[in-house]
Order: sequence, then structure tokens, then C-alpha cells
Amino acid sequence: MFAKLARTGLLIAAIGVAGCNDSSMKDFAPQANKPLPDKILAGMKAKGMTRTSPVMARIFKEEGKLEIWKAKTNGRYDLVASYDICKWSGKLGPKFTEGDRQAPEGFYTVRPAQMNPRSSYHLAFNIGYPNAYDRANGRTGSHLMVHGACSSSGCYSMTDAQIEQIYAFGRDAFQGGQTEFQIQAFPFRMTAANMARYRKDPNYEFWKMLKVGYDNFEITKVPPKVDVCEKRYVFNQVAADGATFDPAGACPTTTQPDSLKSAFNAYQSTYEAAFNGAVKASVPAPKPTIAGIKEASIVSEWSKKRARGERVPIEPPSFNADGSVTETARMGRIDSPAGRKMAALDAEKAAKQKAEEQRLAAIEAAKAEKEAAKAQALAETEAAKINSLAEEGDAVAAAEAPVATATIASPQAAAPAETQAANADQSRVTKLKNKLLGMFGG
Repeated sequence: MFAKLARTGLLIAAIGVAGCNDSSMKDFAPQANKPLPDKILAGMKAKGMTRTSPVMARIFKEEGKLEIWKAKTNGRYDLVASYDICKWSGKLGPKFTEGDRQAPEGFYTVRPAQMNPRSSYHLAFNIGYPNAYDRANGRTGSHLMVHGACSSSGCYSMTDAQIEQIYAFGRDAFQGGQTEFQIQAFPFRMTAANMARYRKDPNYEFWKMLKVGYDNFEITKVPPKVDVCEKRYVFNQVAADGATFDPAGACPTTTQPDSLKSAFNAYQSTYEAAFNGAVKASVPAPKPTIAGIKEASIVSEWSKKRARGERVPIEPPSFNADGSVTETARMGRIDSPAGRKMAALDAEKAAKQKAEEQRLAAIEAAKAEKEAAKAQALAETEAAKINSLAEEGDAVAAAEAPVATATIASPQAAAPAETQAANADQSRVTKLKNKLLGMFGG
């Protein structure tokens, strides 16, 4: 079966020298030339692989894993390394539009020209988004990478040490003649249990489509041949002579090896039984997923504002099932030339606003002081009037008061004390006179 797959072109990682030569590899930066560790090379040798044999990668968002698979001498692939993804942005679900910060999901192709040994993120390679499926469905975005530096805004970010090894796998395969390698990016391992967990998710139909490619690899351990027609992925299909796959057009008549059909049907029968059992079982709650183009557009607008240096919520907005939007209260601005320019403009605007507020406050204070002085003068004038009226009133009252008359006392009305004193003196005189008369016979 696998020989037939190779003859019909189902091995997209077929060895060939076109697209890669010494001139395309000789300018790699030092970190891009580091050899794989001896332990990994020994493990590859034990599995019947060479250092330069073809390679492919698988990514699982929910599990946070990036796997490297390499071809053995029999043409089938085996796992040689697994890495914990340091960071990936967005939620489970595909990338819809530029700026939605979603890490892509789907089947992508990496060629030598997509390798970047001088990336600002240590090392990087572009995964090839948008592919034919993305373009047919109007999905946009650019510069979606697997890179180092552990920082992501829509990419799959690894540590620098990890990306050096991952990069080396691709580099060595290209040096061995592989013209391109496949990256399969999934929301999670597409087991019956996980598919049952997400069966009510708005992205479920898209994931069911990806699962066909996932299953083909699980069955054959050969990267599936990937085409797009009627705006959907098709896997391991061979078009009739002269026919081609038009991503936006009708799918052509295709054939598929009977052995592959039988293996796939048997695999699906086992899967269906496991899925039905998983639906009834208790499973972990699903993780957050993107709610389609509406949420992607909201996040994209947030990204545009952030890129312009505007102050926006620190975290991108989230679209809720009831149609509402959740935003974090904490605001911030990206530290970039645009952000610093916007911050300076904001500071200038704030300074002008403060100066204007102070000017208006000074005008109001002067106005209030003038009104207070006017009120004080008015109060003093009123008080003076009241005092003047009071003085006039006192003068009038004095003029109209009755005149007091003096009383002349008559002798009889003399004070009793004075009368008694006068009578006493007269009596003494009389007594003395009488005494003298008696002495002289008078």
C-alpha cells in the first residue's frame, strides 16, 4: 500500500534536490548551524533513520506539544522528539483574519525559503499561512511562525534551545534533499474522547474535516497528500488524468487505493464506538475556543488600535456565547515607536487640558473674588445707612422729650435736718441772753 502511495504522489515529503542547495544554506547564522544532540542522533539511528531523512511536524494546542517525526528506511514516519510549546496565542480554533491573534490550525508546508536563521526571535520558519484552504475561505494573515524567544502574537513560540533543535531537523532534511516538509496543526489530539468533548463547539465541523487528515496519518504513518476543492481539505485523493484541484471550484473525480479505503473504514468503525462511549462518559470541560469571524473581527480591531499605540485593554476582548463582549478593565499601550508617539501626544493633550482647566479656574476665582468684594461694599453701604438712620432717630427723640423744672423749696419745706439745726442755735442764743439779763438785773 505504501509503495503505491509513493507512486501516486501521496508522499509530499518525497526526496528531491530542487529548491535547496548549498547557496541557500551557507549563509545561516551560527545558531542555525548547531548539530542535533548525540542522544537524538543515536535514537534516530536505532529507528532506522538518517540525520538527513525527511521530516514532518505535528502541533497540538490544548496539550501544548510540538512533535517531530522522521521517515524510516521503509518510508513510514516515527516520532523522534516532542517539545512543550512555550507559548501560543489566541484560543482553540482556526485563524480567521489578520490581527485576530489566533495561531493557525490546518495542514501547512515549509520550504527552504521560509527558514529564517536571522530572526528577531532567535530562529524561525514561516509555516505557510495562508494556504490554499485559507485563501479559498477568505482568511487573511501573514508572518505566522514557529520561532524562539518564547513570545507569541499568533505564532507557536518555543524556547531558544528548543527552536535550535527543531530548526536543525528541518535544515538537515533540506540538506538531504527534501524539498518541503509538512506541519499539521490541530486544536488537540483528535481522539474519540476529545472529539466528544467538543461536539457542540462552533468549530466542530472544521475539526471533523481536519480529523480526516489526522486519521490518514494515524493509519499510514505517512504525511497525507493534501489538496483543496470546494473550499475544503481533501486527503490522499488522486485526480483523474488531466483533472486538477481548484480550491474554490468543484472537486474533480478522484480515486484512492482500495487498501487505504479498507484501513480507513476499519479505523472509523472503531472510532465511532469509542466516540459513542465518550459522549456518555464524564470528561473534562472543554477549553475556550474562538467564536468564529465575529470574535476574530473584534480582536483584529483591538490589534489595530494596539499597533497604532492607542491605549486598549491589556488582554484582547472575548466574544461570549450570548453575543456580549468581555474586556479587561486594566488598560495599557504597546511599548513601540507608535506607542511612545501616542503616549507623547496624550501627555501633550493632558497638559493642554490641565492648563485650560487652570485658566478657567483662575477666571472663576477672580470672578468670585470680585463678586465677594462687591457684596462686601454693598454690605458696608447698607450698614452706614442703618447707622445714619439710627443717629437721626436719636436726635429726633431728644428734641421731642419734656423739659425738666427745678422745685424751689419754701421755708416750711426746708429739710427737717436744717430746720432742727437752726432751732437749736436760736435756743442757745436765747438761753445765753436770759442768763446775762439775770446776772445784771436786766
